[in-house]
Amino acid sequence: MDVLSAVLKTVKLEGSIFYNAEFSAPWSVLAPASRLVAPYLSPEPKHVIIYHLLTHGRAYANVKEGPSVALSAGDIVVFPHGDPHIMGNGRGAEPRDHGLLLQEILSQGLKLARLGGGGEVTRFVCGYLLCDPQLSKAFLGGLPPIFKVNIGSDSSGQWLENSIRYSVGNAAVSQTGSEVVIAKLSEALFVETLRRYVDLLPANQTGWLAGARDPDVGYALALMHRQP
Repeated sequence: MDVLSAVLKTVKLEGSIFYNAEFSAPWSVLAPASRLVAPYLSPEPKHVIIYHLLTHGRAYANVKEGPSVALSAGDIVVFPHGDPHIMGNGRGAEPRDHGLLLQEILSQGLKLARLGGGGEVTRFVCGYLLCDPQLSKAFLGGLPPIFKVNIGSDSSGQWLENSIRYSVGNAAVSQTGSEVVIAKLSEALFVETLRRYVDLLPANQTGWLAGARDPDVGYALALMHRQP
């Protein structure tokens, strides 16, 4: 077992998809810090990782005082430390504060939500991962506040994206085990995203994620995690 798989097994991620959106430009939303979302998702204290997968169109995303990250179809943008962030497309739209609408958003399930001014369409789904707050400090320590990865560039990523789109699109139809399927797809999407992120790290990158990529260091780390 490689070190990334060993660490993920130890952290025990629990995920799901909670929002299905079709927004038209101009639009802008302000997503709250994930610690405000956590009580709605778990009765136990958990750290929440938020991500958004664009399935159509384009958008931008940024954390407070951070640079804007351009997004296009097939991109997944991840906020591993749970920072509040803004997403949007087009100019002139006042950010809609989703922190004031958490109960409404989370209670509507995966019913398609619409917003915007009637221009260019962006479709995306939002998901989350729950993990132990203490374990997450070491696990997420090497990650920036925001990063993106494109999963639509090869057949495995396209299969995963299409599976998520299909499952979310049919979520309104009650099917036995559908919630479990969506949860597992959410977890698989994050693992695939993290794997690709590690592969794209520059050669001079330091930290445990870079070590996980190195054959010798990664093997040693895997043994340590297997038998601490």
